[in-house]
Amino acid sequence: MKSTLEEQQAFVTVVDSGSITGAAERLGITVSGVSRALNRLEQKLGATLLRRTTRRLELTEEGETFLNHCRRILTAVDEAEEAMQDRHNQPKGRLRINAAPSFMQFVIVPVISEFRVRYPGITLELDTHDRFVDLLEQRVDLAIRIGKLEDSSLHARLLGYSPVRLLASPLYLERRGTPQNIEALQQHSLLGFSQLDHLNHWPITCADGKRLHITPTLAASSGSTLIELAMAGEGIVCLADFMTITPRENGALVEVLPDHIELQTQVVNAVYYRQATLSQRTRLFMEFLAEQLPGKYLQG
Repeated sequence: MKSTLEEQQAFVTVVDSGSITGAAERLGITVSGVSRALNRLEQKLGATLLRRTTRRLELTEEGETFLNHCRRILTAVDEAEEAMQDRHNQPKGRLRINAAPSFMQFVIVPVISEFRVRYPGITLELDTHDRFVDLLEQRVDLAIRIGKLEDSSLHARLLGYSPVRLLASPLYLERRGTPQNIEALQQHSLLGFSQLDHLNHWPITCADGKRLHITPTLAASSGSTLIELAMAGEGIVCLADFMTITPRENGALVEVLPDHIELQTQVVNAVYYRQATLSQRTRLFMEFLAEQLPGKYLQG
């Protein structure tokens, strides 16, 4: 008795979700339904695919082998269905996008309505993570990566660049004074990242010729939190422009030491797995971002 696509999908989703409960939520079915699908699959194959404990699921050797086959089969089915949809010029299906929380909040979300109006048949899943995820493992169709790309397995399309500035609220500067030189920063409250330490290198060259690396007086794990802290008057922050468009436009944040800042930009790329077939959905979303982002959100 051969396995079904539904059983294979359940198996792959359990692996990707890390739990049967997570797979049930993602698939929109009951936990018992996922468990039954896995049991049927293992019975048909005559092999144990997953070792189940109270704390975790672990792939067996047979499970790892079968997982690779399942991924190829499900991808082929998706591509075949999409090819038929393309013939009628009606793009449909799921498109999973991954980006850093701040980029998703300040850039993707404001333009997503226009994309949905253009392509109502495409179902979007917006996934956020502060650290880079494995696109293949998480079944991500397209990811937005900020900064230098290190992964040679990814193909990239440049979307633009985002300048970096030092900013503070007028309330903070009124209370603590506006620094007039680099040395004066040492007397101020500096807001920085608690986990992404490379972002605590500010675009200022010190007397020794090295880039200024701050030890935050107040640290947070996300740019969104740092913006809120800066607007609340808690200190000086260094962030990319795409995060601070609105507070800079309405005066909630103003530039600090603009004449001392060196030009520094963060490169923004749309990336996808190099060996994957670029779907129509992915291509359309990538072209949409390339159309919408330069100008207001990114520099070309």
